[in-house]
Amino acid sequence: MKKLLAIAMVAVCNMPLLAQETYEDTKLVDNDLNGTAKYVGMGGAMEALGADISTISTNPAGIGLFRKSQVLGSMGLLFQQDAKAFSPGHKVNVSFDQVGLVYSTQVSPTSFVNVGFNYHKSRNFDQLLNVDGKLDNASQNKLTYQKARNDVFKNVNDLTYTQVDALYMQNLLYDKDDDAYYNYPATSYLFNGAPRGYIGEYDFNVSGNINNQVFLGATFGIHDVHYKHYTEYSEKFEPNLDNIDGLTLCDDRKITGTGFDIKAGIIVRPVEESPFRIGAYVHTPTWYDLTTENLTSLTDGDVRVYSAYDNGKRPTTEIYDYKVYTPWKFGVSLGHTIGQQVAIGATYEYADYSKINNRIVDTDSYSYDWYYDTFYKKTHADNNMNDHTKHTLKGVSTVKVGAEYKPDPSLAIRLGYNYLSPMFDKWGSKDGSVHSPGVYYESQTNYTNWKATNRLTCGIGWALDKNVNLDVAYQYSAQKGDFYPFMNYYENGVSGAQSDEDNHCDAVEVSNKRHQLLLTIGYRF
Repeated sequence: MKKLLAIAMVAVCNMPLLAQETYEDTKLVDNDLNGTAKYVGMGGAMEALGADISTISTNPAGIGLFRKSQVLGSMGLLFQQDAKAFSPGHKVNVSFDQVGLVYSTQVSPTSFVNVGFNYHKSRNFDQLLNVDGKLDNASQNKLTYQKARNDVFKNVNDLTYTQVDALYMQNLLYDKDDDAYYNYPATSYLFNGAPRGYIGEYDFNVSGNINNQVFLGATFGIHDVHYKHYTEYSEKFEPNLDNIDGLTLCDDRKITGTGFDIKAGIIVRPVEESPFRIGAYVHTPTWYDLTTENLTSLTDGDVRVYSAYDNGKRPTTEIYDYKVYTPWKFGVSLGHTIGQQVAIGATYEYADYSKINNRIVDTDSYSYDWYYDTFYKKTHADNNMNDHTKHTLKGVSTVKVGAEYKPDPSLAIRLGYNYLSPMFDKWGSKDGSVHSPGVYYESQTNYTNWKATNRLTCGIGWALDKNVNLDVAYQYSAQKGDFYPFMNYYENGVSGAQSDEDNHCDAVEVSNKRHQLLLTIGYRF
């Protein structure tokens, strides 16, 4: 068997069905706490208090509490703790986070109708992830070896035949002359990843109130996805007859596209004489229409390039479209003010991420839209991947509390806290045996089961004059997770069974600790 030098990503042009994989989906659904510095400083717990433009994307009724028109803009710095620099990622990133406008119109002595627009960065992907771990009679290529010899895939068109499998099978693990499979166990691995990019959310809102006691609002949101990652996964092999010291899998992927959703909310003051408020809101799924492309290579450090499907010609980048629908989201909130000095808020939010809907796009099947006089591709649910999502992800509860104190009418001091329960099941895995196009196009085997998220926030606001406000906020976010370089595979199908053919790796604990500084300037008119 010839020694592998390098191989470029394989082209799989004969596949008509396109979809995505569970762990890739989660990049789109987990929102950051971001917006104006006032909103962040109070931990985002303003869904019943309202009168902050950031509530346009949570409880749209909050825009109905504005009594003056306002324009705001925010930007900040994001710093990641406990991470090593890895190109093209950076530990410190400047971020333009928000800009928006609310126009308020009084229609009666006690009622207003407001319209608003706001852009904010709902997700900042900038992160560095560095992991190293030990392996014992296990490796990434051994996972492919297991799948081949146990008929998890039988040919290159099987949906369980990933891009990673193709890289190994076409050049390293299978000897056509002997009709035999081989594998190269490793002693250790090193992973470096640099996700980057963002999801920008553009929200358009109409809201108002009835007798200054019931506030209603609706928001139409457009989500603009710009995600990139570059990762390198390297293994050090045990001594072998082919004298291959180890291999590095390099994966360069980007995801772009758009989605849209509708949000509706209400805020009620149950007692007319009391400032105590109760809020509730609901978000439809975000219906995403996305495109992804990747170039994945496997190398031992040399520069010669092979391709599995183009007979040594220039490698082709894999590009395909897919659709993902996120779950519904529900929230309730409480808010209360004491005089002109104290404001207190609390929010509970729930979304069941096990109900993410992966859609298969049939590139050969079209339907006609009579209204728009155009054709569009048909889709249907990817039941196999959706079943995997159901057993891998969970419902997430988000609790937000916050408070503001004004020792002086021109000065505000704010504190906040968030808790987000884990999205991932402890025993979830990126399963390469699921019969789904999402597995077929997968170009990585690593995954992380992230645990609960805790956020602490604080902030200060100044009224520079009756029209201009300056707000500053600080946020600390911490999350731990279990990193796996590949899924565990057992010869007898039982964890813990003793077999030389088992391919077992232990989890390595990783963390994502981030610091954010945010500045907002606002003008009322």
